[in-house]
Amino acid sequence: MPGQTRSAPDPTGPRPTGLDGFNGMPADEAEHALLACCGSHHWARRVAAHRPYPDLESLLAAADEAAYDLTPGDLAEALACESLTLLPDGAYSAAHTALSAAHAAYESRFGHVFVICLDDTAPEESLDQVLAGIRSRLTNDPDEERILTAEELRRLARGRLTRSFRAAGNCAVS
Repeated sequence: MPGQTRSAPDPTGPRPTGLDGFNGMPADEAEHALLACCGSHHWARRVAAHRPYPDLESLLAAADEAAYDLTPGDLAEALACESLTLLPDGAYSAAHTALSAAHAAYESRFGHVFVICLDDTAPEESLDQVLAGIRSRLTNDPDEERILTAEELRRLARGRLTRSFRAAGNCAVS
């Protein structure tokens, strides 16, 4: 009708989601999305550069491969983006104290936060798992601990990628 305005249809159509959306993102957007899964820019660039991925398993395989190649500098960069393990709701103050002391001892020994993937751990067992993990890994030499830390970061990234696709249908978590 005269005098009425219509919005023009989007020439690109609706933006794809899921793996198709991730595959179609500009490289800088894909890298930014991947940094939410692992804080290494080298890792994110490498995973983004191998797009398009035909399926989630291919993406996870590429993420694993990129994680195996993290240099000590890449590992340090990724660890700087990690936060301390949170306690489950309702944990006693003694548990907070024990976990804080364990984290402090670990950081003092290795110079970075303790990371552990708890994807296969029941929530009620997570505190015990974290404390046991820190205590056992405190005895490692720095080279051995760097290898274990890199493996835990790989597992964390893999879990984050998987949850991002399953929960939101898109890896682009912000």
